[in-house]
Amino acid sequence: MNRTDIRAALTDLLFTPGLDLDEAADRHFAPDYRQRTDGDWADRTEFLAHIAHLRTVVAGGTVEVHDELVDGTRYADRHTVEVTKTDGATVRIEVYVFADFAPDGRFRRIEETTLMLQGTDGDRDLGSAR
Repeated sequence: MNRTDIRAALTDLLFTPGLDLDEAADRHFAPDYRQRTDGDWADRTEFLAHIAHLRTVVAGGTVEVHDELVDGTRYADRHTVEVTKTDGATVRIEVYVFADFAPDGRFRRIEETTLMLQGTDGDRDLGSAR
């Protein structure tokens, strides 16, 4: 089984502009995917609306995974996303993730908490903006 991870998923979703959003999502997220970011739940449709919005404000970036743990169908990590926005500003966010995999190795559920390390007050909702 090929199992996805945060770096691969975020790279396809945000930092590979030529890749169709639905194709990127299908690679990494099960049809019944749900995500909670800083306490707010989103289903797969709401999550993809969030990513579509981010694709309009993100020019590029990187994902650095600091800690990662896989135990059966459970996944946890701590990573930093650095984004260069289309206006040239840089945003850095540290993210703490707990997740479950579907049987096919795609994410079924992610619960995450974000900590902004660099950016403006207007960037604080980057993790959930639609």
